[in-house]
Amino acid sequence: MVLNYIWIAFFLIAFAIALVKLVFMGDTTVFPAMMNSTFDTAKTAFDISLGLTGVLSLWLGIMKIGERGGVVNVLSKILSPVFTRLFPDIPKGHPVTGSIFMNMAANMLGLDNAATPLGLRAMEQLQDLNKKKDTATNPMIMFLVLNTSGLTLIPISIMVYRAQLGAAQPTDVFIPILLATFFSTLAGIIITSIFQRINLINRTLLLTLGGMATLVATIIWGFGQMDKETMNTVSTSVANILLMCIIVAFIIAGMRKHINVYDTFIEGAKDGFSTAVRIIPYLVAILVAIGVFRASGAMDMLVSGVQWVVEACGGNTDFVGALPTAIMKPLSGSGARGMMVDAMTNYGADSFVGRLSCVLQGSTDTTFYILAVYFGSVGIRYTRHAATCGLLADLSGTIAAIAISYLFF
Repeated sequence: MVLNYIWIAFFLIAFAIALVKLVFMGDTTVFPAMMNSTFDTAKTAFDISLGLTGVLSLWLGIMKIGERGGVVNVLSKILSPVFTRLFPDIPKGHPVTGSIFMNMAANMLGLDNAATPLGLRAMEQLQDLNKKKDTATNPMIMFLVLNTSGLTLIPISIMVYRAQLGAAQPTDVFIPILLATFFSTLAGIIITSIFQRINLINRTLLLTLGGMATLVATIIWGFGQMDKETMNTVSTSVANILLMCIIVAFIIAGMRKHINVYDTFIEGAKDGFSTAVRIIPYLVAILVAIGVFRASGAMDMLVSGVQWVVEACGGNTDFVGALPTAIMKPLSGSGARGMMVDAMTNYGADSFVGRLSCVLQGSTDTTFYILAVYFGSVGIRYTRHAATCGLLADLSGTIAAIAISYLFF
C-alpha cells in the first residue's frame, strides 16, 4: 500500500512541476524529457532483469547444491540462537536462516551480483512460511531492512571510481563508509524492532552486536596499517577468494551427500530464469516513476529547498552539493552512482563534496529497488511498515555519513 502512494506521488508531483514550468516559465522541453525518460527507464528495467537472469541462475543453482548438501541447514543451526531473537516468527533451525546469512555475507563483502539472487532465494523461503501470501510478514520486513541499510565491509566499487577520477588517496573514504553503514544497519534493526516489538535487550543479541562492532573496529585497524594499493589488493582478493571458497565448499558438501551435483545445479538454475521474468513489471513500475520524477526537475528543487532551509537556520551548507547522491540512493543505485561521479567530477574527487558523496553512496542501499525486486519476486502487495523502516534507516545512514564526513574531512 505504501508503494502505491509513493508511486502515485512521484507521477503527480512530477506532472505538477512540469505543468508549472510550461505555463509560467515557457519551458517546452520538460514534457518531452519526461516522456523520453519513461521509455529509457522502462528499457533499463528490462535490461537489468535480463542481466540478472544469468547471475540468478548461477547462484540459485549453487544454493540448491548447498541445500541438498546440508550446508544451509548447518548454518541455520549455528545462527539459530541469534536469528530466533531477531526473527522470532521463523521456526528454530529453519533453512531460511542460512540463506539470510549468505545474503548478508555477500552484501558485507560488496558482492552485489551474488547478494541479489541469495536474497531472492531467502525471500522465497520466507514466503513459504507466510500465511497471507500478499502481505509482508515481520521476518520479511526485518530481512529487507537489513538489506536496505547496506552494511558493507569492503566498498570496492566506490574506491575504484575514486581512483579513476584522480583521487590522491582513493581509500580515504573506507573508514567513514564503514562507520556510516554500521550506524545505518544498527538504526534499521532498532527501528524495525520497535515496530515489531522485538526485545533487543538480551545477552545473545547484545553479544552479537558487540561482536559486530569489534569486527568493524578490527577491520578498520587492519586496513589502517596498509597503503592504498595494498588495501585495494587485499580487499578485492579477500572478497573473491571467499566467494570461490563458498562455491567449492557447496560442491564438496554435495559430493559428500552423494547427490548429483550437476543435476541439482540445473534444477536450481531453472528457478533463476523464472524469478528474473517475475520481477520485470515491478522494476518497470518503480524505475519509470523515478525517471519521471528526476526529469521533471523535482530533484533539483528538493536540493535547493534543503539548501535554503539550512542557510535560513544559519547552518553550514557545504554538504548540500552531495545531497543528490543521498536523495537518489533509496530510489536508484545507478542514479546515485551517477550523482556520486558527477559530484567528484564537478567539485573534485578530493573535495569535501566529492568525498561526502562517496560516503553517502556507501552508507545505505537502494530501498525502493529492493522493495520492488524482493517483494515483487514473491507477489507481495501490502508492504506494511517495510518502506517506513527502510527509509528511516536510510535517513540515519545519511545523517551519520554527513556527521562522520565533517569529522574526517
